[in-house]
Amino acid sequence: MLKAMFSKCPLSKWLSISAVIVIVDLYTKHLTQQAFVLGEKLTMTSFFDLVRYHNEGAAFSFLADAGGWQKWFFTAVSAIASIFILYLLKKHPTEKLFSLGLALVLGGALGNLYDRATLGYVVDFLSFHVNGYYWPAFNVADSAITVGVGVLLLDSFITKKG
Repeated sequence: MLKAMFSKCPLSKWLSISAVIVIVDLYTKHLTQQAFVLGEKLTMTSFFDLVRYHNEGAAFSFLADAGGWQKWFFTAVSAIASIFILYLLKKHPTEKLFSLGLALVLGGALGNLYDRATLGYVVDFLSFHVNGYYWPAFNVADSAITVGVGVLLLDSFITKKG
């Protein structure tokens, strides 16, 4: 039955991937909010901690201290980008690598959009570090966006036939 559904609507396959990312992202953020207070850290390994941080900016906390206007700006950017990605998915559903990259980016964008629209910030909880140098904390949505952009870059380097 699922195979028949996907063959009739190839777009549904890509939207399902996005939906799974949103669900996993929101669930892991919920678990983080239940288990940790803001700023709390649990050391897992010599290079990885679980934390609870609130990012009011964009990637790497860009514009986090901008006074509040950035919430609406990044909410609008995420919403517009999501609509554009939906358009591209609808237009190119049979381009597998391209659509996979878009689906990953869409799922991540929607996960962070939900946080930003409902909380005013994005919950980050994955923290990697080496020799006292810390990578900015991130979440499942950020990971999906990063992998999705990587897939899109890979797709752009593959020669299209025909």
